[in-house]
Amino acid sequence: MPSKVMAAQPAVPAGAKPTECDVLIIGSGLAGSVSGAILARQGASVVLIDAAQHPRFAIGESMTPQLVEWLHILKSRFDVPEIGHLIDTRSVAEHIGPQHGKKQSFGFIKHEAGQEPDPEQANIFVIPKALTEASHLFRQDTDAYYFNVAAKYGCTTRQNWRVQDLDFDDDGVTVTGANGEQFRAKYLIDASGFRSLLAEKMNLREQPARFKHHARSMFTHYIGVKPFDEVSHHPQSLRPPAPWHGGTLHHLIERGWFWIIPFDNLKGSRNPLCSVGLTIDERTYPKPKDLTGEQEFRQFLDRYPAVKRQFVGAKRVREWVSTDRLQYSSSHSIGYRWCLMSHAAGFLDPLYSRGLSNTFEVVFALVTRILDSLKDDDWSVERFQYVDQLERGLLQYNDDLVNASYISFSHYRLWNAVFRVWGGYLTPGVMRLHRARVQYELDGNEQHLRDLEKAPYPGLWWPTDEFRQLLELTSDACLRYEAGEIDGDKAADLVFEALNNCEGLNPVFGWKDDEDTRFVYPSTQMVAKFMYWSLRKAPNGEMRDLAHSLVGSAVRSALRGRKPL
Repeated sequence: MPSKVMAAQPAVPAGAKPTECDVLIIGSGLAGSVSGAILARQGASVVLIDAAQHPRFAIGESMTPQLVEWLHILKSRFDVPEIGHLIDTRSVAEHIGPQHGKKQSFGFIKHEAGQEPDPEQANIFVIPKALTEASHLFRQDTDAYYFNVAAKYGCTTRQNWRVQDLDFDDDGVTVTGANGEQFRAKYLIDASGFRSLLAEKMNLREQPARFKHHARSMFTHYIGVKPFDEVSHHPQSLRPPAPWHGGTLHHLIERGWFWIIPFDNLKGSRNPLCSVGLTIDERTYPKPKDLTGEQEFRQFLDRYPAVKRQFVGAKRVREWVSTDRLQYSSSHSIGYRWCLMSHAAGFLDPLYSRGLSNTFEVVFALVTRILDSLKDDDWSVERFQYVDQLERGLLQYNDDLVNASYISFSHYRLWNAVFRVWGGYLTPGVMRLHRARVQYELDGNEQHLRDLEKAPYPGLWWPTDEFRQLLELTSDACLRYEAGEIDGDKAADLVFEALNNCEGLNPVFGWKDDEDTRFVYPSTQMVAKFMYWSLRKAPNGEMRDLAHSLVGSAVRSALRGRKPL
């Protein structure tokens, strides 16, 4: 299919007829471009527009195993092989370029102002290689690549093209640009982010945002940031079994955290840059009016000597971005013939790197419904209601976890417990997606993928009663600690007790029954033990059913000469 890549156009003559299309997408970041590529590949006529142009700076660079599985699903279901180029570090380097890092782990180190960090107050979760070899994405390259992929599959594109007006009626929407050019679409996807014209036009933003969590942020790219492994004073015997520099490093402080996301930690990378940011509760740290983002960041470095050593001799290569409160929400994200997608609908916090995973889960739910509607011309809001439920759930459950985490940063035992609530259910959440995807690849029955939506708690990554109750208890315990009703140890006791009572929680990796396990590094042998536990010892229910199904799928794949992973 021919590419139709066009830049901003001159003024359009008065009376020119609108160009008709099936779907118009505002915003050509990863969400918009991948959605456009999928829809165009499936035969829809798509217009993809953006007020800026590629390449451009973007954050959201850290991948997760759950994100990788959603990429597998989208690639397989919609026959867009380029989506698979994000799946592992080798594919990223080969197809997009050697500018990206690796995401081997999530590392967390607790700091007190003016002190060296205690080596026994640190945690790491090393992602099992059986799950994925994820990347740190250099977003200016990945976003430009997928914009071009969308064009390759036939999207009509506009860069530096500003939307002036949106006019909805019973049959669709007319989108008018500042240059007078018009498009007429059956459906509108707004993937533009916080400054959504659709959200403004429909008065969708909630004031204030409905979330418990509060934070603002400052961020940029640096060159010359030293690996923490080189500047740490921790004795070798108390260091984790994998390097801090091998993944995303979180330096935890009172009601906030620094992020260190290197792009040079993968052999063959030619990118010396490092993504750097500081996210803090704006109620604890009001934004100063007389300081630049760089000056404020330097003041925070002065408080934390171990973090500061990473920046000795380092220099920023971009201007700082300094925000007010990051959190925003919308009353709803679905209407007649329109959708606020992902970051256009709301945003919480980059902690735990859930942004891209959430985005592509929404992409799958939305584009399947758009393709159905193009077949039968049913654009009823009811058909798309699950997308709204999903987006609300993704934000709500993340709010519970992130708010509890920020509260717990002041008390290590409580943080150690919250760390387990987050990490303990990542693996089964990924296995659930993997099972559905492999079953689909074996027999081509799309129902395996659509059944993922039948979960009782849309947006909860392991959607079971046990995990939902654990997350609610954790949130409540941290809120009680914040309010002074209980101390940090009592709150930690409540969460550890609940963890230890979770029958479906994997005991093999050290998530339960031993709070001294701070470094979770599942070896191949441990993964094998986990599968044995899942098959033989896990309680009857979702976990055991999942393990049996995965083994059965693996056998069927082997018999057909196909690999399940």
